[in-house]
Amino acid sequence: MDAATWGLIIATFVACFVEMVEATTIVMAMGYTRSWKSALVGTFAALGALAVVTVAAGYALATWLPESALQLAIGGLLLIFGLQWLRKAILRSSGRKAVHDEDAIYREEVEAAKAAGESKSGIDLFAFMVSFKGVFLEGMEVVFIVLTFGLNANNIPGASLGAAAAVVIVLGIAIALRRPLSMINENLLKYGVGLLLASFGTYWAVEGIGIFRDGRESLNWPGHDLMILALIAAWLLLSRIFVAALRKPATPAPVGAPDIAVEVKK
Repeated sequence: MDAATWGLIIATFVACFVEMVEATTIVMAMGYTRSWKSALVGTFAALGALAVVTVAAGYALATWLPESALQLAIGGLLLIFGLQWLRKAILRSSGRKAVHDEDAIYREEVEAAKAAGESKSGIDLFAFMVSFKGVFLEGMEVVFIVLTFGLNANNIPGASLGAAAAVVIVLGIAIALRRPLSMINENLLKYGVGLLLASFGTYWAVEGIGIFRDGRESLNWPGHDLMILALIAAWLLLSRIFVAALRKPATPAPVGAPDIAVEVKK
């Protein structure tokens, strides 16, 4: 495999890894708290629905749009998604948004499952629906990432390989540890995914502007694929500038607080 294929696999792997961690947390909460059978049935039902969506959307995009229009449409969507991820990463890094806490999410899901009451049917509908919804919504982002990266690179198998590897590794870690994957620095991963999406989105959207030229041929970047590295560096630099500008100053300790603490201890 060449460098472009490896880059495609790594990009889809990292992006899908983050989504799978979140989906796995939801399924584990339902399985341990209510019913593993219902949680797994909901998971496989969501995977089946996602497979149908992937085939239908992939065929429609690849068949109905010319290459430059496909690049513009998908690049624009990737750029929008990437900027949303970067915005959250910048706010978290600057202290203006709480960091993503997988343990806290797991506790919330467990409390909701316990509050839902007992299910007397063979299939626990609460566990089924929550698992289905969690896997389907997170999986839709995986489908979007695989299709956009795969179609633009003309390598759906490579993009699918990266996504499949992420699924297998996340499930393997979850089964081995039997607890939420909070040891993974998900906030850092999301920051990296935001950079990748924004960079690839910019690259493909600019290429797709060629749809408005005579002949509707895609534009070419100087240096071709190497420009993606330059775009990643540019988005990283810009995001760090925003982090520095938005960083909240440390809250000074109230005057006399140490003395009060000493008196209480005594």
